[in-house]
Amino acid sequence: MKKNVAVLGMLAVFALALALAAAAQDNAKVDGNWDLSINGPNGNFTQSLTIQQDGAKIKGTMKGRRGDSPLEGTVDGAKIHFTITRDTPRGSRTIEYTGTVSGDTMKGTVQFGDNQREWTAKRSQPSSSQ
Repeated sequence: MKKNVAVLGMLAVFALALALAAAAQDNAKVDGNWDLSINGPNGNFTQSLTIQQDGAKIKGTMKGRRGDSPLEGTVDGAKIHFTITRDTPRGSRTIEYTGTVSGDTMKGTVQFGDNQREWTAKRSQPSSSQ
């Protein structure tokens, strides 16, 4: 009887480990290039993202009208969260993006200071020269 309980306990632990591993593999795939659009106070503007993904962690670069900024964040299932840090004349500024991923599109909100805006992104198509 004790042996059966021990075996069942070990099987339960093994099953839980498999379930956690499978859940970790269900993170959205965001590796690659994206065109991100924000409707700002002066109209719509687009920036490009280059993202490298390692499991749930992401890093990369945002390129836009204010130059290049480093990007760091995470993907948890279909949820994405990342920050970029910009150097400004007033010092370093962190901008926080949260949203969801659905295939080749993402959408969410960006928070910078007291301001919040909606953003959307579409995966860029690779150029034919690649």
